[in-house]
Amino acid sequence: MLEEYAKKRDFKMTSEPPADGEENRSDTPVFVVQRHDATSLHYDFRLEMDGVLKSWAVPKEPPKSAGTRRLAIETEDHPLGYADFEGEIPEGQYGAGKVEIWDRGTFELLKRNEKEIVVTLHGEKLEGEYVLIKTKYGKEDRGWLFFKKKAD
Repeated sequence: MLEEYAKKRDFKMTSEPPADGEENRSDTPVFVVQRHDATSLHYDFRLEMDGVLKSWAVPKEPPKSAGTRRLAIETEDHPLGYADFEGEIPEGQYGAGKVEIWDRGTFELLKRNEKEIVVTLHGEKLEGEYVLIKTKYGKEDRGWLFFKKKAD
């Protein structure tokens, strides 16, 4: 699962966590949003699923309120240890730039299939029901629509 992650990194050069196939951390899965100031500033949204962090790059700040929709581009899975990663990825390395934790917390998985993921996030900035819907956008159809649901 983490082959693509490992292939893109030289762990002698970067302080990013190695791809060591950890198991779930606890009964309550975690999410993290990392502000990544790389070639272009974006946010990496990650959900703990299947023993890894499923990951999406979000070009603009994630939505804090209903009605705001964001593009989210699916990226390679990351190891669970990445949920705690902050630091500088060195020049010449994949994703070079500064990584800071923007938000983190736990989540409940409400729905998951090939085309839709629905979660309730319990973070400091992101709180409530969020949806990812797969689109045909981008290379290899890796585009998703990411938004907060209106409260019932």
